[in-house]
Amino acid sequence: MTNKQLLKDSLRWGFILWLIGYVLGIILFFVFPPSLIGWAIMPVGILITFWILLKKVEGNTFPYYVFLAVAWTLMAVVFDYLFIVKAFKPADGYYKLDVYLYYALTFIIPLTFGLWKTSKIKEKNS
Repeated sequence: MTNKQLLKDSLRWGFILWLIGYVLGIILFFVFPPSLIGWAIMPVGILITFWILLKKVEGNTFPYYVFLAVAWTLMAVVFDYLFIVKAFKPADGYYKLDVYLYYALTFIIPLTFGLWKTSKIKEKNS
């Protein structure tokens, strides 16, 4: 696996995942109360993340997925701060249980998928 592929999988897919959530949040702002937007987006985001990890990410080592988890989580935290907290200044704050769960899942899902995928590779090679 090349560094170019790792950067593509981490930066491109991390940004796309974040952007999907951001756009959905703006759209759902007109449909849901602000306190429920994160909860409404989360199942969709999880499904899209699984699909990207299954169909688009090409890593075959666990450290590859560790890097993805760190990169995707850092991007989520930084972009949320810049483009939600600073830009919109939510009246009731932004950091609540749904946001912390979103950050945790952004980190845990690639790690879990990486463990699963690398164990399948090991089984296949044995």
